[in-house]
Amino acid sequence: MPVSVEPTSVDPTQQHRTAPAQGHTSEAVSAQETGEVLRPHAEEAFAAELAALAAQDDRPRPARWRMSPWAVATYLLGGTLADGTVITPKYVGPRRIVEVAVTTLATDRALLLLGVPGTAKTWVSEHLAAAVSGDSTLLVQGTAGTPEEAIRYGWNYAQLLAHGPSRDALVPSPVMRAMADGMTARVEELTRIPADVQDTLITILSEKTLPIPELGSEVQAVKGFNLIATANDRDRGVNDLSSALRRRFNTVVLPLPESADAEVDIVSRRVDQLGRSLDLPSVPDGVDEIRRVVTVFRELRDGVTADGRTKLKSPSGTLSTAEAISVVTNGLALAAHFGDGVLRAGDVAAGILGAVVRDPAADRVIWQEYLEAVVRERDGWKDFYRACREVST
Repeated sequence: MPVSVEPTSVDPTQQHRTAPAQGHTSEAVSAQETGEVLRPHAEEAFAAELAALAAQDDRPRPARWRMSPWAVATYLLGGTLADGTVITPKYVGPRRIVEVAVTTLATDRALLLLGVPGTAKTWVSEHLAAAVSGDSTLLVQGTAGTPEEAIRYGWNYAQLLAHGPSRDALVPSPVMRAMADGMTARVEELTRIPADVQDTLITILSEKTLPIPELGSEVQAVKGFNLIATANDRDRGVNDLSSALRRRFNTVVLPLPESADAEVDIVSRRVDQLGRSLDLPSVPDGVDEIRRVVTVFRELRDGVTADGRTKLKSPSGTLSTAEAISVVTNGLALAAHFGDGVLRAGDVAAGILGAVVRDPAADRVIWQEYLEAVVRERDGWKDFYRACREVST
């Protein structure tokens, strides 16, 4: 017989969201009310855009969706609504990729976002959940130590010892909550999770039910439930998905940006968002340096210079867009706190070195060759060359 999950059954690992530690309650609530949290959830940071889209969305909506698939895609890709409201792009890439991902969530198939590190898998996953369900926090973070309870359910051991297995002693996982409420659950870094724990999802995704043998019951998924997983196959220690589990997903591969201009746009937008939250200088003051960082990363990643004339050795790191964002954000912080507020070559040089030289032996040789054969001879890059040489010696 199906069992419902009561809203009062709170996972102890998530209690900090609703019950701050004693003695700090007023400070935590005050920080949230004044918008001082370091990283608001997507549904909070873009609440105005979500509300505007929902208000003007007159297209059919799947059960328990906050808006139609068309509106979800518009939220991800950006656009201008009939009343003039501007929706900022959350993902810069092929429209068809987003449309396929959104359509998958409207079916009974789960969605697997696959790609190399730094292709915005987690970012897209969070915004999809925020747009579809209005809640992106039903999250399981995959690691080598993720237990089965993180996907299925756990127990309040005080209640369990005192009264035995019961609904009051049950601690639902984010996935179980999503099933009971018709929401979107997220599993990040699925291939980091041990294989036996991964396969816990097979029954959930195929039968749309989660058995609870201890209670002789189950939780059946209600309409609106679906799951988004992310994975990459570049990191070491990856646990490949079983063929049985992979068949339960529709896989959407998120590619690296096609052009340097697209990647510069992505880095600029994201750094600008991060910079505003950290009171850093505005991105337009550093567009030239952003383009140089992106150029270096793309050339080393592709193994050839932008003009196609010189072949290069690629270092061991992925040199992804996410790493470029990190390098530029750190450079802006250096410029703000130890410079004149303008992003310069010296502010990003150390970050680039750290991103490129992961293997101190092989990668350092590759980096030195790139500096001498490419950067040194490039017009307008003398300051960049000097800054990189200074931190490389």
